[in-house]
Amino acid sequence: MSAPRFVVQRHRARNLHYDFRIELGGVLVSWAVPKGPTLDPAVRRAAFRVEDHDLDYYDFEGVIAGGQYGSGDVIVWDAGTWETPDDADRALENGELHLDLHGEKLRGRFVLIHTRTAANGKQEWLLLHKRDEYAIDGWDPEAHPRSVLTGRTNEDVRHHRPGRRGAADR
Repeated sequence: MSAPRFVVQRHRARNLHYDFRIELGGVLVSWAVPKGPTLDPAVRRAAFRVEDHDLDYYDFEGVIAGGQYGSGDVIVWDAGTWETPDDADRALENGELHLDLHGEKLRGRFVLIHTRTAANGKQEWLLLHKRDEYAIDGWDPEAHPRSVLTGRTNEDVRHHRPGRRGAADR
């Protein structure tokens, strides 16, 4: 059996955010991360659990038409595989999932921690990177704006400009 995949999509909808998704149980379990994931272990990012997505959404890059949920432009900002020392389903249920990511931009040990469930039912989590050999102080996802699939930026996708293979930043 191959390792489960993860994807991070940079999504310019009503507000810019990053959709962090892990393949688990036949779906992409998903969180919206407003400021994006980071390799900086001193930074904790808010992450909000959103609806699971179908696996075919894994490599979606394009424009979601206006008037639809999530309308805006989307790129595949990072992708790869993940593993955990834990039982992933049980760890999610218990509110703390340790993930070893093997992506093009994101590498190393990350942790998702459930902090609370708001009155409206929205689950609030934290996403953080542990201090390991992949940690980089001050690492900002916005300094790495290109798709790992096509090398395009969100602006390129919005204006339907072609990609450049191998042009992704890391």
